[in-house]
Amino acid sequence: MEGLGFLGAGLGAGLAVIGAGLGIGNIAAAAAEGTARQPEATSEIRTTMIIAAALIEGVALFGEVICVLLALK
Repeated sequence: MEGLGFLGAGLGAGLAVIGAGLGIGNIAAAAAEGTARQPEATSEIRTTMIIAAALIEGVALFGEVICVLLALK
């Protein structure tokens, strides 16, 4: 039964990382498109992108910590 806990934690950690990567990739694509359409708004777009990416990374880190706690339980 302990092996299943490790398996679940590994799968959860992988899904958290994949989700974060997809989210940040979508943000970067949208920021690049927004900058191409409106170059004068580059600084506002960059600031918003960095804040959103940091929030996504925070959620992914929270998911990773939960998976580690599950694995060590």
